[in-house]
Amino acid sequence: MVTNKTETAAPARAPVSFEEAMRELEAIVGRMDDGSLGLEESLAAYKRGAELVRRCQEALEAVREQVQVLDGEMLRPAGELLSERGPDAG
Repeated sequence: MVTNKTETAAPARAPVSFEEAMRELEAIVGRMDDGSLGLEESLAAYKRGAELVRRCQEALEAVREQVQVLDGEMLRPAGELLSERGPDAG
């Protein structure tokens, strides 16, 4: 019985971190660039790469939102913070 290599491969797992996703994505790009993948393997690699790109975009968006919160609350010039407290504060 002949089996397809993509059918016998272990199911892809979701990366636990942004860095892990980036490492896997870089490895996929490297394999695709060197031309060693067959057509079906290239398609599977492309699909996995698209999943990883989405994962990275979601992680970056979450961090961007956190930075905006911090920027709005903590990263203002000290003069602004003192003027909001009023002359009696301190």
